[in-house]
Amino acid sequence: MSVASSVLIPYASYLRVYEPLAAFPEPERTHWTRYAGRARTPGAQEELRRALADLLPTPPVPVPVHESGEAFVARLDGVVVICPWRTRLRGWLALQELVGQFPEPVLDAMLPPVVRLQVESDYERWLSRNPDARPWIRTAVWHVPLRWFALFGDEDREYEPGKRPSGEDGPGRAPVLRYRTTMAQARRRLARALRALRESIDEGPMTEGLVEVGRWLEEFHPRALVELDFGGLVHAVPEEWLAEDRSAAEMAEGIAALRAGDGERAGAAYGRLAERWRKVRDLRFAN
Repeated sequence: MSVASSVLIPYASYLRVYEPLAAFPEPERTHWTRYAGRARTPGAQEELRRALADLLPTPPVPVPVHESGEAFVARLDGVVVICPWRTRLRGWLALQELVGQFPEPVLDAMLPPVVRLQVESDYERWLSRNPDARPWIRTAVWHVPLRWFALFGDEDREYEPGKRPSGEDGPGRAPVLRYRTTMAQARRRLARALRALRESIDEGPMTEGLVEVGRWLEEFHPRALVELDFGGLVHAVPEEWLAEDRSAAEMAEGIAALRAGDGERAGAAYGRLAERWRKVRDLRFAN
């Protein structure tokens, strides 16, 4: 097994949209129909391992040369729904975010300027031919953006405890924490949250963030599935923390308080939520 294949990081969370096969044009629809019929499809860790493997060569390959033909597959009310990886597109978008997060000398050490220039040129040419392209997956590192919780209710929560290995040689199974809801429900919750915020407080980062997420959701089929997956964060926090987490419920409590005109209760709910996730983000700088 290679070094890259055994790594479980990064500590990232994901917001995904799964669309029904009818949402895809041909010949992509036929491709995904056949793909969904496979006995086994790769999971999130396999996607990460492939991406990490591309960073090992010298110079590194920060964005795949070809777009991935892989996807996550789920079912919504018995209907197959597909979430394409679109690894190449997401790599380009991630690189744009990376540029603003590090000083230039640090960025040059990570990715030589000639590599970045080539990647940017490739993206500009590709985007000119695909101006309406958008990713089915959004990623956040070391936290879950609080605005994502506004799309879900506590009833959407799915938690599976981790499983310890039965013997010394057998790998254990990591815990899973995710939320899943319909696109229609996610859009309704988001609209209610926006209305409550705009009627109660001035425009701010939370409102702007919800507007931006709402625009993204509008790009997808109305009968899609929306998923928030804690992903690699399950390896960063204790399992007891995961079992007790009710972030979507706390967000819903805060929104309900705003709608009822109870700013004090809304502030308290949001404060608890923000503090909980501040502690998770601080783990990024822990020794």
